[in-house]
Amino acid sequence: MLCPRVWRAVRALSRDAAPRWRSFTTTTASTPDLSGIYPPIATPFTASEDVDYRRLEENLHKYAQIPFKGLVVQGSNGEYPYLSEDERLEVVKIVRQNLPKDKLLMAGSGCESTRATLQLTEKMASAGADCVLVVTPCFYKGKMDTSALVHHFTQVADRSPVPVVLYSVPANTGLELPLEAVVTLAQHPNIAGLKDSGGDITRIGLIAHKTSALEFQVLAGSAGFLMAAYCVGAVGGVCALANVLGRQVCELHSLCVSGRWDEARALQQRLIEPNTAVTRGLGVPGLKTAMEWFGFHGGSCRSPLRPLTDAQTQQLRSSFSDNGWI
Repeated sequence: MLCPRVWRAVRALSRDAAPRWRSFTTTTASTPDLSGIYPPIATPFTASEDVDYRRLEENLHKYAQIPFKGLVVQGSNGEYPYLSEDERLEVVKIVRQNLPKDKLLMAGSGCESTRATLQLTEKMASAGADCVLVVTPCFYKGKMDTSALVHHFTQVADRSPVPVVLYSVPANTGLELPLEAVVTLAQHPNIAGLKDSGGDITRIGLIAHKTSALEFQVLAGSAGFLMAAYCVGAVGGVCALANVLGRQVCELHSLCVSGRWDEARALQQRLIEPNTAVTRGLGVPGLKTAMEWFGFHGGSCRSPLRPLTDAQTQQLRSSFSDNGWI
């Protein structure tokens, strides 16, 4: 008997009413289990704004001591729009070389055009990515309706040699991947899940509900609403705060999956303010500053991102100290 995933692929190829998967030519051995916590790692730079691969490796050695499910490389917190393609690929190679084999490597490969995304996806797989995180193209966001986005992600998933994870981050792109597009794409045999950074728990719960019969997994895109996301069906999180308080975010995951909700709520409440500070509040400069306080290499950002002012640094410190982390 065919496994459900293969059966869906065969059925999709044979249905006259749903020809959108007919171009599917690449299959994956199995759907990766995405459940768990992933830090979207930062990219360290030297004083001259070159990628500091030595400090990257030092961060990776420290992260190996934390029970992460894996790492996300070249996500928003990795400053991927400011890196060249060669730099992006080299970072992935370095991470793969230093990442334990039982940890999953998810690499960002999203570009504005479908063609460029396909090309970079194949290169990321060759560099060692276990799956790719593909952000919504957004420059022509007025034209990025459900039809355009389903076509884009389908073309990528059809040819990707590794599973695809959809990435909706409206705070950065100004564009939320429509719910109907997610539900349609969830049927694709090479799309494993969604990282949703919008924070709309109703939407996350509805996506989990509407895809519950499929091998499709939802990841919360922030530690600020991680517990709520678990309550409505998420299986893990890609959390910027995990770069700083990795053990604590992993503990929150464990409390939620074991049903220890009172303890989970108490911990979640203490993570909200510092999480907001290193995401929507102060962004990547705030994240990198906090990393330095907790023994990791954050350092400066690549221009045009600017360092925190003294007032912003004090604001950031208060977010951590007021909740007992410093």
